[in-house]
Amino acid sequence: MNLAYRDIRHNLGRFLLTCIGLGLLLGVVLAMIGIYRGLVVDALTIARAPNVDLWVVESGTRGPFAEASRIPGDVRETIARIAGVAAAGSITYQTVEAEHQGSKLRLYVIGYEPTRPGGPSEIVQGRSIARSHYEMVADISSGLVIGDRIQLGRSNFIVVGLTRNQVNSGGDPAIYITLPDAQKLQFDLSPPAARVQLARGAGSASRDTVNAIIARLQPNVAPDAVAETVRRWKHLSAITQEAQETILTRSLVDRARRQIGLFTSLLLVVSAVIIALIIYTMTMEKLKQIATLKLIGAPDRTIIAMIVQQALALGIIGFAVGATLIFNIKDNFPRRVILEPDNVIVIGAIVIAVCLVSSGLGVRAALKVDPATALGG
Repeated sequence: MNLAYRDIRHNLGRFLLTCIGLGLLLGVVLAMIGIYRGLVVDALTIARAPNVDLWVVESGTRGPFAEASRIPGDVRETIARIAGVAAAGSITYQTVEAEHQGSKLRLYVIGYEPTRPGGPSEIVQGRSIARSHYEMVADISSGLVIGDRIQLGRSNFIVVGLTRNQVNSGGDPAIYITLPDAQKLQFDLSPPAARVQLARGAGSASRDTVNAIIARLQPNVAPDAVAETVRRWKHLSAITQEAQETILTRSLVDRARRQIGLFTSLLLVVSAVIIALIIYTMTMEKLKQIATLKLIGAPDRTIIAMIVQQALALGIIGFAVGATLIFNIKDNFPRRVILEPDNVIVIGAIVIAVCLVSSGLGVRAALKVDPATALGG
């Protein structure tokens, strides 16, 4: 006879409600881990999209993502002539707000040269940009569809293609437009401000400014060697793709990582306390039955096995409920939630360990029971 099963079956409704409540808590733990993984992936998505090896930015900066960076656009030709460089392209990044269907839409605008590196890595619907002006490719999460028209600055753009999972570290969907359109959007002044600058004699400044030059290297060329060549010019800085990803993960998501990690640890501690209290309460409710078992000669290991099995059943069923819930609703979160199998396995192992440790309170209370109490009133 399995005493744990018999006891759970006797109070099945209450046990299942407890499992569901614990499952919701463990679901939040899984969600926090998935949100963190999503933050890391989102932070690296835009940097990985061009599939390049080198980022040339303003000297003394770690741009274009961690810091502001502005360099002349014609630097691209200089970079393209360096030995080992297969292709180079200019690129700009900026965040804008636009009106769409009566609501505000926050977008991350990427300006690139269609014949050079920097464009969307994948077109899932429609086509790439074919004209030099007023066409865009938008991420599908923006809610835009092919044929939509949206005003950016003082120009109207039409959506000709859609990409997927292209968002910045803040979760804003990316849109791709041509470099001249992006430069006009980023650097053009409003008419009144332009007139003021013209009156001051500053109206003839060149608009050929970009945030970075990206370079794709030839096979078997070391990115560090090319980066060192660029740094010798003093007025430029070069960052390899690997270093760029390190900057992004340490600068943009490090604080979020620590905050989410602390919150997840607190939730696990709370889960452990809840499991311990539940098992302790369940044990205290059946002290007389445990005393009776001792009186008829049941060994301590039978009583310990009953309590440990109940704790494990509580944790495993609760974890299954939480994991099922999160896997079914994770696509409805405002930010990307990514749950890898190794994350789920690790959290599952932690839950089992917590259940074993938490059952100690119940075991301690059960072992202290005097068999003579079974004969009391």
